[in-house]
Amino acid sequence: MLQIQDLTFGIGDRVLLRNVSWNLLPGRRTALIGPNGTGKTTLLRIIHGEIPDYQGRIFKPKDFRIGYLPQEPSAEGDGTVLDAVLEGHAEALELERKMESLHLRLDSDAADHDGLLRELSWAEAQFSALGGYHIEIEAKRVLSGLGFAAAEFGRPLSGFSGGWRMRAYLARLLVQKPDLLLLDEPTNHLDLESLEWLEQHLLRFTGGMVLVSHDRFFIDRLVHEIAELERGRLAQYPGNYHAYETEKAGRIELLEKKAGEQEAEIARQQVFIERFRYKATKARQVQSRIKALDKMERVERPDAPAASISFRLSVEKPSYKDVLKIENLSFRYDDRWILRNIRLNLFRGDRAALVGPNGSGKTTLTRLIAGQLVPAEGRLQTGPRTVVGYYAQHQIEALNLDSTVLDEALSTASDAHRPRIRDVLGLFRFSGDDVFKKISVLSGGEKARVSLAKILVSPVNFLIMDEPTNHLDPASRQALEVALLGYEGTLLLISHDRYFLDKLVRRVVEIRGGSLVETEGNYSDYLARREEAGAECPSGSAKPEEKSAASAERDGKKAFKRETGRLKKEIESLEKNIESLEKKKTEIEAALAAPETYRDGGKAA
Repeated sequence: MLQIQDLTFGIGDRVLLRNVSWNLLPGRRTALIGPNGTGKTTLLRIIHGEIPDYQGRIFKPKDFRIGYLPQEPSAEGDGTVLDAVLEGHAEALELERKMESLHLRLDSDAADHDGLLRELSWAEAQFSALGGYHIEIEAKRVLSGLGFAAAEFGRPLSGFSGGWRMRAYLARLLVQKPDLLLLDEPTNHLDLESLEWLEQHLLRFTGGMVLVSHDRFFIDRLVHEIAELERGRLAQYPGNYHAYETEKAGRIELLEKKAGEQEAEIARQQVFIERFRYKATKARQVQSRIKALDKMERVERPDAPAASISFRLSVEKPSYKDVLKIENLSFRYDDRWILRNIRLNLFRGDRAALVGPNGSGKTTLTRLIAGQLVPAEGRLQTGPRTVVGYYAQHQIEALNLDSTVLDEALSTASDAHRPRIRDVLGLFRFSGDDVFKKISVLSGGEKARVSLAKILVSPVNFLIMDEPTNHLDPASRQALEVALLGYEGTLLLISHDRYFLDKLVRRVVEIRGGSLVETEGNYSDYLARREEAGAECPSGSAKPEEKSAASAERDGKKAFKRETGRLKKEIESLEKNIESLEKKKTEIEAALAAPETYRDGGKAA
């Protein structure tokens, strides 16, 4: 267990952490949340030992190992991807080099043959105890799970992008298996398949964990508790993110009530003081009440919620019932087929998510629907009165660099949205004079947000959106969710934000092996049905002879997943029971500590 006591840290006059006390228990997975800039990353760096200049104390056992994943790990040295992962086991690597050296000396007819054999035997025993014979196998398994191809294990790490270097660094930590794992936005550069693999791996991790992430779905599936940093103080909430939202609302309501009652009492006392301040017969009472007010610990009111901007995504001209019809469509790049003989129908009001591994063809399909690509075979037809609005990252290339943000948004706005165009831009953090900035001076993320605003205010009734939340802060993301929930047109979404998908879609279309498989319900329903089916390949993705050969293996996997699912449910039930008993224990201890329990033969009698 790692204990933090009265930790205080500031930068200049700004106090980021104020008297933070926290116990990080073995096997306990905690999400550390709070607005940007509140000190979450700073706290992780202090725990890891990167920032020694703080007030307070941190206690941890001897040889306690902490693994830390920063948001942007740097490329280290000229080693390969596999070398970077194996570096997490420095002691085992050193023993392996020693064993190789001893073998060479034995082969060269060394004089002290028996002594070298004893030394080699000891080194091999130590190497085995450290799991040295399985480290490389485990490293390759983890790298594969995080999306690396086997051919990439031997490539220099420095040749990969920042996102892939982060994956390699994460693989090192997972193979290292520290006592406490600190993860700062580990999902930033992962596709859905790698993200789901990481979830399952972390669920099996037996050490403690502190997770900083904006991925609410990821938090919900992993953590036992939430720790929130606010105004420099740490508040803890049992349960996952959903439980936190409910509990936080209740605490705010209670705090507001206490603050109101205290303010009323202060006002009442001040009226008495002012009324009798100069009356000699009341002087002692006045002074007593003044001292009492000075000593009173004020209840801080919670911060007022940020003013939210919302708008209704109205549809001026609804489409007819048939919005999209795809029959036997195939598409290829050069000699590689991406989609083969797919069928898909979308109807007015449908809300569908398009999911699948990176490179499976999600963006290709949306570009085909938007008319930017032409099918090699088959038919794709949008219905009469269907007006398609397509948002993708490359849309920023279509912006007029000489226009202002406001003019660019107005250029595509429907009559219904023109009166509230400033509100819509405020949703995407363009307020005040920001709306008069030229597009040419905006960052890539800001340009992407302008493109998103343009699509939303345009007169379309079929919205196709490829990763619309990528450049949005949590408040803007929530406002977009609310806007899309009220949208009366048809939606087709690609997003790595599964919480976002869960709230919005009623149908999931998976692309795998060039085929489509549809599931009714939201993203959680899709996951549950896929796990129940043993995550089998979609129909048509494997050849008949391959299916029969793999049948026994699939049956084994399905049985294993069923048993794993049963055990997970049993563990969750036991954890809930433990939380309930701990709460009851706390209540009993509080009652035993209260003096009134023992008065007049009370409860203790």
